[in-house]
Amino acid sequence: MASLRDLGLSEYEARAYRSLLQTGPTTAKELSRASDVPMGRIYDVLNNIEQYNLVRSQTASRPKKYVAVEPQTALDRLLEDKKRELEEKADQYESIVDDLSSELDAAEPVEDQFWTAAVGPEETTDLLLERLAAADDRIVMVAADPVPERDIQAVSEDVTAELEDALDRGVSIDVLMTRHLVSSLSEKVGERYRGVLQNRAEFDVRTTDDVTGSFNLIDDIEVCIQVPNPLSSGDAFGMIDLKDPEFAANVREEFVPRWENAEPLTF
Repeated sequence: MASLRDLGLSEYEARAYRSLLQTGPTTAKELSRASDVPMGRIYDVLNNIEQYNLVRSQTASRPKKYVAVEPQTALDRLLEDKKRELEEKADQYESIVDDLSSELDAAEPVEDQFWTAAVGPEETTDLLLERLAAADDRIVMVAADPVPERDIQAVSEDVTAELEDALDRGVSIDVLMTRHLVSSLSEKVGERYRGVLQNRAEFDVRTTDDVTGSFNLIDDIEVCIQVPNPLSSGDAFGMIDLKDPEFAANVREEFVPRWENAEPLTF
């Protein structure tokens, strides 16, 4: 059950406010009896809820009297206080992330060979989006094998959004895809391409039928290779991510002539 404590009041503060709604204007001593808040705590409690703007005091009377503000007004004020706290926390966390990003980015990159793999559609998509988000300079995407029809809409939109973020970071992007895959993309992807991506100077898309596999070349040092399911034609089984500058250079050498012979995308 919801409680005033969920909005930041202590047990004594909640008791005092609820009792004031019942008693009407009353003194601290009378409120202590009505709310079961100890007399030794009642003034501190009243000061606190007065700072929350949940009560008004009549200082001209002797002894001083207190009255509760209307419940809806009190709840609105507590809600606004909580929203402000959350915004301040969000700003604080963003500042921490900015500081840590600068600190961690200053570390020397590891140049040793490294590989990892993902199996299954969700894990494969997560790995792809993660590596696209890590690009600093250049992304080459070659797409020949579509993901399963049930996933093509959501995955293509997620990938397109990640590419847009990469462009905002100053990453250049070349996309080479088969004509068949173009027809599989969602209308939202087409709208985003025509409205946003097509006009970006560092973004280029071409089509060809001279590719049979799908991979992504990241910063000319890392290759993400889609692994087709051997038991289901056109279905993605997983992805291998290989960080190896020499292998990446060989992949790029194979890519360049196909790119030069490809046709600009007409969406």
